[in-house]
Amino acid sequence: MQRTEIFAPDFDLEKTLDSGQVFHWERIGKAFVGTIGDWAVCTEQRGEVLCARVASATNRSLRRDAQDAHATIFNYFALDHPLADICASFPDDPVMNAARQFCRGLRIIRQPKWECLATFICSSMKQVAHIRQISLALRRRFGDRRKVGDHVAHMFPLAQRIASASKRDLRECALGYRAKNLLATARLVSSGECDLESWSALSEPDLREKLCSLPGVGAKIANCVMLFAYERLRAFPIDVWIERVLKQQYFPRKKKVSDLQLREFSETYFGAHGGYAQQYLFHHARMGPRTLGVSRDSSIPLRSARNDKEEGARVASRSSTMAKNSDDGGGAPSRRRTRLVRPEGGPSPRLGRDRRKARVGAGARVGSEKRTGRSLKLSAPLG
Repeated sequence: MQRTEIFAPDFDLEKTLDSGQVFHWERIGKAFVGTIGDWAVCTEQRGEVLCARVASATNRSLRRDAQDAHATIFNYFALDHPLADICASFPDDPVMNAARQFCRGLRIIRQPKWECLATFICSSMKQVAHIRQISLALRRRFGDRRKVGDHVAHMFPLAQRIASASKRDLRECALGYRAKNLLATARLVSSGECDLESWSALSEPDLREKLCSLPGVGAKIANCVMLFAYERLRAFPIDVWIERVLKQQYFPRKKKVSDLQLREFSETYFGAHGGYAQQYLFHHARMGPRTLGVSRDSSIPLRSARNDKEEGARVASRSSTMAKNSDDGGGAPSRRRTRLVRPEGGPSPRLGRDRRKARVGAGARVGSEKRTGRSLKLSAPLG
């Protein structure tokens, strides 16, 4: 195990790791434990210095280990990005300025390509906690175990390891329908048919096209991978959070704004560092003060893949089924009613309905009503 210290001005470790671009780091006290490639890392920020302990599986010299660890952490957290210049390039509007102020020090991580791609395939229609659970389950079941000090970290499994698993194995990691997409993509990557590293040389349109050809990858996931793994800082993923921010703050008077309009607007308005702007808007909408009028409903998936091919097919299928079920022969909606049946010896269903109505009153009502020979006491509503 090696120890290293890295000068890291204009950097916020906590905001960066909690901003929804990476999901496996675990907070332990003031430190974060996770992995960077084949390194197990425990890192803590002390002012403008990152203090890290690292462990690798390779047998290199201690001096080489320390040098590599320093370079690996520096590169992973993108400490070479000119953050002040990037933020200065953002549009000068109240919404963007508030996000920039709140997210000061947040940087776009350079993630390993396979790990990033696989994680975002698993993130489709999932909340933050669920994505973390899936990532941890995959690592514990299929990844190598590594100790760093008193802590244990699990490497993200290689594509070859996932490719040799079964759908059933993957579903046991809470993947659900995503299992077949992850398995199919892992087999393409492990066979060499999809060379993720060589795709770095592609133009943005070609890279996006290649990524969208993979099972379970739509435009939104492709843009996430382009931004977080391929360092295409113009990429602007649009999920439910960003869609709300754009519509409510930049198109407040328009009732309908198409996906195409949002894409074209984001590409031109936010410019060359649109990916950073997107991440700041995203993190501020989720975690910042409720000044934007954007709901922070925890039921909203973190990185909901609105353009995910598999989920789109499932939604279309459900809509078709609902339309058929609602058709009552002649095309008119069914008007069938459900009869309320009183359980033998139980209270009338109407009594339960009356109870609910009585509780809705704005003020406290304490009294009794005689219904079916019973006395019903009503207490004051809470709150």
